[in-house]
Amino acid sequence: MSKTALVTGGNKGIGLEVTREFLDLNYKVIVIARNFNDFEFKEHKNVQEIEFDLSNIDEIPALIASLDPIDILVNNAGVMYSLPYNEYPDAKKVSMLQLNIEAPIKLIQEVSKNMLEKGIGRIVNNASIAGQIGHPDVWYGITKAGLINATKSFSKIFEGKIVINAVAPSPVETDMLKVITGPRKEAFLKTVIAKRFAKPQEIAKTIVWLATESPEYINGTCIDLNNGSFPR
Repeated sequence: MSKTALVTGGNKGIGLEVTREFLDLNYKVIVIARNFNDFEFKEHKNVQEIEFDLSNIDEIPALIASLDPIDILVNNAGVMYSLPYNEYPDAKKVSMLQLNIEAPIKLIQEVSKNMLEKGIGRIVNNASIAGQIGHPDVWYGITKAGLINATKSFSKIFEGKIVINAVAPSPVETDMLKVITGPRKEAFLKTVIAKRFAKPQEIAKTIVWLATESPEYINGTCIDLNNGSFPR
């Protein structure tokens, strides 16, 4: 019997590559996204498309309850506005907190119920190097740091019944890269060994490895994917 992976934001960027990797492994993939415009796997026999706004936190429990049991959860969806901290509209703060931290945690809470009953399951959270370093978008950094901390906290709560990890990529060649200013891009490229940004496929392969093949002893951790820009 094929397993089922739920991927938020699995319609583009890193999420699309995660969807592709799971399909290559013959998984059924449930993709949650705000829209599926130009979605490569539209009407694919192993893909279930769910058009849903994850900022509707209170509606997440009913959504998960309506789905078949999920074996793997990938919290990939997120947003970055790249605004100065003193020019952040309240609506943007609320949006960022909802999408980057509240929704992933609510999904973990709801999806984990069935996983805990079965005593098996895997969860991977897509965080960011922004959660590990000082970051110009203060609220983005705060939410990603929170997601990393939530990963560690839930690993203790789950006591090994569910394996949960995170990844922390540095900037990736996706649409999100467009909101980073030219000077910031140039400064970053000077810090990486390869002198380039990460490819979405590189992040996706790491996420799927954590979700499927990595040893269970890798639990409650965050994998750095920054090509030497933040060695530690």
